[in-house]
Order: sequence, then structure tokens, then C-alpha cells
Amino acid sequence: MALPDITSRTDLEQALRLFYRAAFADPLIGPHFTEIARLDLEAHLPRITDFWESALLRTASYRGNALAPHAALHAAAPLTAAHFGRWVQLWRATLDGRHAGPVTERAKAQSQRIAVAMLRRLGEEGTGGGTGGFVPLSAVRLASGSAAV
Repeated sequence: MALPDITSRTDLEQALRLFYRAAFADPLIGPHFTEIARLDLEAHLPRITDFWESALLRTASYRGNALAPHAALHAAAPLTAAHFGRWVQLWRATLDGRHAGPVTERAKAQSQRIAVAMLRRLGEEGTGGGTGGFVPLSAVRLASGSAAV
């Protein structure tokens, strides 16, 4: 049976709930969510759903600065290519288990672009250096499960 594509806000919210369940439990990125950011998922979920709905379903739901909370988190505990790679890996696995189609593929590609852009911007602002092209390779390796962290 073919998996359905992402077509609605409900699809996104359900996928995000599954993703965050995996992310919170992940030994690499989980502590950033649970111990450092102390993320309240019920408070955060509408905003992050707005973000993905705007990006994928072309709504104007999201009005915010996605970099700001990540910069604050990075200041408290640096986010590395391995962290962003794991984020991409978990997001892709979540989507692959629930959805297939052009919007789903766009969601996976967008996560890769977000990871690269975030790390580049955090590196420039947080450490004074760029990524030197490392993020795409690390994210691809983590997404495919071929790199240990």
C-alpha cells in the first residue's frame, strides 16, 4: 500500500509529534531539547507546525525568526554538524515511515537546507568560522545511517 503525501496541517502535526518523540529520546540531540531548552512540546508544536506548513503547503502561518531560538540554544550548548545531521536523519526517518510524494520529498530536502543554513549562520555568529562544506556531507552520512556519532 502506497503511503500518502503530506497534504495538511494535521499530517504535519502528527509527523512532528512522532519526530519530537524520537528527538527527545535520542542520546545525541535529546538533551538539547529536554535539559538545555527544556522544550514544552505542547507550547512549541503550533509554532513549528506553522513553520513547516508555511514552507511546504505555502501558507503564511509562520511569522517568526527560526534562527533566534537556535542561536540562544547554541550559546548555551554548541550545536554541531553531528547534531544537525541527527536532526535531519530523524526527520527523514519520521517522514519515510508515514508519507511519500513530492511534498514529503520537499520536506526532506528542506530539512537538509535548514541544517546547512543554521550551522553556517551559527558558526559565523558563534565561532567566527564557516562550515567549510562539512555539514552537507555529515548530514547525508547521518541521514543514510553510515556515520557513527
